[in-house]
Formats: sequence, C-alpha cells, structure tokens
Amino acid sequence: MDATQRDRRAAQARVAADRLVADGIDGVALTWVDTSGVTRVKAVPAARLPHAAAWGAGAAPVFDTFLVDDGSVRGRFAGGPVGDLRLHPDLDRLVPLAASPGWAWAPAERFDQAGEPHPLDGRWLLRREVDRLAAAGLTVWAGFEVEWCASRGTGDDFVPATTGPAYGMTRLVELAPYLRAILTALAAQGVTVEQIHPEYAHGQFEVALAPEHPVAAADTVVLVQETIRAVSSAHGLRPSFAPVVSAGKVGNGRHAHLSVLRDGVSAMTGGAGPFGLDRDGEGFAAGILSRLPALLALGAPSVASYLRLVPERWAGAYACWGLENREAALRMIAGPNANIEVKCVDAAANPHLLLAGLLAAGRAGVTAGARLPDPVPVDPHDASGTERLPASLTAAVAAFEADEVLALALGEALVDTVAAVRHGEITLFEGADDETVVAATRWRY
Repeated sequence: MDATQRDRRAAQARVAADRLVADGIDGVALTWVDTSGVTRVKAVPAARLPHAAAWGAGAAPVFDTFLVDDGSVRGRFAGGPVGDLRLHPDLDRLVPLAASPGWAWAPAERFDQAGEPHPLDGRWLLRREVDRLAAAGLTVWAGFEVEWCASRGTGDDFVPATTGPAYGMTRLVELAPYLRAILTALAAQGVTVEQIHPEYAHGQFEVALAPEHPVAAADTVVLVQETIRAVSSAHGLRPSFAPVVSAGKVGNGRHAHLSVLRDGVSAMTGGAGPFGLDRDGEGFAAGILSRLPALLALGAPSVASYLRLVPERWAGAYACWGLENREAALRMIAGPNANIEVKCVDAAANPHLLLAGLLAAGRAGVTAGARLPDPVPVDPHDASGTERLPASLTAAVAAFEADEVLALALGEALVDTVAAVRHGEITLFEGADDETVVAATRWRY
C-alpha cells in the first residue's frame, strides 16, 4: 500500500465520514473473523474513519491463535505478545447498522505496518483465490444459509423462544415482530434475503441469502449474524449460531451454495455431465468432494461441530453427493439456478477461510479434469460402501495437514496456524462430555 493508495482511501473515507456524522452515526465497528470463527472488533469514532482507512487501526496478530474460550496457543508463524497489524476498513461495504443505532460497520482487512497484506488474513486469502479463478476464466457465486436458535432471556441456559412445531406457522406467528424486525434491518443494510422460515430444532430459524461474489458473500454472513444478534437483544432474546445448542439434538448449520461460470456462462447446467454439469462444473464439484475430509478443518472447525455432524440429521455426514440429497455432504441442486450445496459446514467456521478452501479445492478439480463418482440417490445410511466424513476434529485436522493441494493454495503459515488452533481446542475439551462442550460453545459464535 503506497502513499497514493493511502491518500485515495483517506479521501473516500472523509466523504463517508461526513455522511455518517450527518446521519447521526458516532462509531464504526471494524470486524474480522478469527481462526476459531469468532467475530472480533475494533471500533473508531466516525470522525476518525479517514485515518483508519489510510493507516489502519491497530490489532495484535495474536488473534490468529485465539481459541473459542479466548485462550490462545502458539504456532510456528503466529501467537505470543509481539507484533502489530493494521485493520483497514473496506469502505465499499461500509453501512449504518439498522439494529444498532448510532453505529456503522465495515469489514476489515489486516495489513502489516508497511502496508503489506497479512498472510493469515482470511479476507485477503479469499480474494486471492477469486483472482486465481478469474485468471483461469472462472467466476464463482456463493451464498449462505444461516441457521440460529433463539433463546428467551439472556441467561446461559437455552430456553426456546417458541415452542411451535418444526417448520410450523405457529413459530412465525409467535415471533412475527421479531422476524419482521430482522427482515427490515437486513433490507435497510442492502442485504438480499431469499427466504426466512422456522427450522427443525427447538426455537430454530433460517435465513437464506442471495448469491454474491465470494468475498461479498462472506462479508454478508458476518453482517447478517451481527444484525440478528442486535435485533434479538432488542426483543429480549439471545441467538445461538453454535453447531449444537442442546446436546443430542439437531444443530445449526451454515450451508454454503456455490455455482461456477466460465466466461459468464454457467458450468452447472446445460452440460453433458451428470444432471447438466459441464466439464468445469463437474471438475469443480469433484475437487470439493474429494477434499471434504480436509476442508472440515475449515468448515466444521470446532469439537462441537462433530456433535452436529452425525447421520440421520440431514447434516451432510457422508462423503458423497447426490441430486437433492439432503443427507449427502454435497447436494446438487439442478435447474436454471443450478448450484452445489456444501451441507457439512457450520457457523464455527471463518466464512472467508471456508470459501478460500472450497474455491481452492474446486479450482484444483477443474485443473485436474476431476470427475465425480456415481451420485447417491438414497439415504447414504442405507447405501453400502458410502463412507462417513471424519467423525472428530482430530481426524479432520489430520486430513487437512496432509492435503498438499490446500497447503499450496493457502500457504504454510495458514495451515500451521489453523492446525495449532484446532489442536488447542481438542486439548481444551479433552475428556469433556457432550453437555460440557455444548455449554462452553453455545454463545461463542
């Protein structure tokens, strides 16, 4: 980042800051998501935004090694008290927070003090993967489904905010003002919602977001979850996005939908491959499917994730794919908006790192001309020979550390740091029963 870039950022921020102040905005929250999937924040007064845009807000690099309980570990490339990074807001995503009056929000990208991108910054890593795909003539659109469970009150026990039936209209009626407030706030912030509805678990809801370019899609997930959190608080509720809210019950996913295009034409429909996939679309899907065990270290990164990722709960616990098969880890959705849904991931994931890993795996599949195995047209539990995905974080991390393609794409520093943090969480919960794990993670995401 040179002097010209800093001056340009400062000039853009001055215009934005004047607008914010005129609209009664006093502070700007600059957020990033750490390796454990927790959204962290540094905030600046609105009038200070030009300085933050040009020179950044200070933040220690130790956050790369934070665990879910706010403890930290040390890896070969991160951890400890030494060093400093600068948080630079993306002013193109700057938006007043409709559910937090007086505040605005912008996602931050982390740079070192010399203005070079931080090699462990998920947003920068994802942008790099998008650029690599673009160089190969490919574009990806991504969208998320966000699930959460609403609890009544602010206590640490989970008390379902609605007792209506799963997917039932009763839940919508009971919490109509709350759900309306979420829709209103998201619309005011420019978020396009495709649908919102009650889900299966007690007090559970889901909002499906429109597809965007990958960096924007990951940013939007952060904005959506923090908006739901703010609206919930205003309504006397507490939301949990954790993989499991009640031990032994269906948990929260945060499914990722991906579609790939070459030169603006969908590779997911109209092709000669299975269900209309063309060679690029099939290669992209096959690349992801083949690396799902390793990708779980990014997409199901908590010990709690494996309390959710079990058969018979539509969590995607099987390493297979199928047309509209909701028990498969990779669900093919055909039609004019054809895409693949990655079902085995949850909100303990840093969405930028997750998408970076998925795009890297998909790109490798396209480059290798990978082909999909036969789809599974039945419940994988009933299909002989269908393998489960890793049933523990330990197994997922082992697969991640052994995957040379992901290591090459994401870099040695990122792989080492992710592994260190995952091993730290494994040690944190060693010997703990399910109830203890759930209680410790229920309100962390």
